[in-house]
Amino acid sequence: MQLEFLDAGKTARTVHLVTVDGLAESGAGAQALAWAKANGYTGKAGKLLAFPDATGAVAGAFFGQSDELGTTLKLASLTRDLPEGDWAVSGSLADPTFAALALKLGAYDFVRYRKETDRTLRFVAPEGADMARAGRIADGVFLARDLINTPTNDMGPDQLEDAVRQLAKQHGAEVSVTSGDALLKERLFMIHAVGRASAHAPRLIDMRWGPANAPLVTLVGKGVCFDTGGLDIKPASGMLLMKKDMGGAANVLGLASMIMAAKLKLRLRVLIPAVENSISANAFRPGDVLQSRKGITVEIGNTDAEGRLILGDALAVADEEAPSLLIDMATLTGAARVALGPDLPPYYTDDDAFAAELEAASAKVADPLWRMPLWQAYRPKLDSKIADTNNVTTDGFAGSITAALFLQRFVEKAASWSHFDIFGWNPTAKPWSPVGGEAQCIRALEQLLTTRFGA
Repeated sequence: MQLEFLDAGKTARTVHLVTVDGLAESGAGAQALAWAKANGYTGKAGKLLAFPDATGAVAGAFFGQSDELGTTLKLASLTRDLPEGDWAVSGSLADPTFAALALKLGAYDFVRYRKETDRTLRFVAPEGADMARAGRIADGVFLARDLINTPTNDMGPDQLEDAVRQLAKQHGAEVSVTSGDALLKERLFMIHAVGRASAHAPRLIDMRWGPANAPLVTLVGKGVCFDTGGLDIKPASGMLLMKKDMGGAANVLGLASMIMAAKLKLRLRVLIPAVENSISANAFRPGDVLQSRKGITVEIGNTDAEGRLILGDALAVADEEAPSLLIDMATLTGAARVALGPDLPPYYTDDDAFAAELEAASAKVADPLWRMPLWQAYRPKLDSKIADTNNVTTDGFAGSITAALFLQRFVEKAASWSHFDIFGWNPTAKPWSPVGGEAQCIRALEQLLTTRFGA
């Protein structure tokens, strides 16, 4: 569908924002109120009811609203459900920019492989909304979704690199790539080991943007473009969604898009280890001991715990510059989903000030997340008898926590580090997001970074 925004004052049909039992104060008129009563409409939050004029044509609509910010996000359903034409939202909006973003998010549809719906909707821009900011946030969310939704035959390591180069070109960023056996020369042994069995060369993609004298913010995203599990092969059912195993990379690119479009006052670095975890004669094996960029040796307890290996090398590279803020994002563990489900991603940090700031940002933009502990008492679960560490535990407990503890070993110099164990997928349709690839935590991080580094 096509979504457009009109300047204030344009003539349009009205969507009246109402509260439960507050229909009479909407100003919609006696005929509209009678229609609502006849249809049993009460103004329940998130519920839409269109009403007719005397000829039977759609004259306007009611939409249930509450004081909760999450209800504002449900305005996305207007974009999906209203008839074509010009519309204006009338009523109290706690955050007009967030309302505009919700309307934009409702327009998302992944149409690369099918015909786009022939439908056009226009909204009068909410009064006081920063439409530029709403637009760049929506663009970042849509970029993350598009990358995740694209199947691996069109989104392997080569195409993921192309996507980074295209984004860099839009914003004047610089990109360098280390691939294939050149990874060994740079001591990126774990990235090479995980990706070497694929017909598509493993690589570390490195994008830089911003002035050299600004605070350095580094984003690291897991770019496993497909995960068979390696020699510890997944069952067929476990591979069905593995095109989304580069969801960490997709999300950091979505966030990077927001940062660069806003021209935040920071220096940005994005590191994406891009691989396929495939099976071939030269695939890495259970029991192998891998060298790493950091110098830590890693015994392989399971080849299906590959994401933490490539992140370990990438985090080591990032940490060498001692960034002010180091953030990694990855579709890392099923344990995170067992603990918190698909909609509430856990994150880990030992920076309490960052956590407090992030949770305030999360609440402000209705982008949920949950802090989990870096419980050091679990670190011995990763012990190896022949190497510095194993990549997995043997008891299966606290899988998301122990994965975070594994990654923490590769970070020493960064002033602040946080790890996000995201799902990157929406299994149930919501007004602002259809089933498919999803951006998680990056709207909250955009809010935090805008507060810290905005104009």
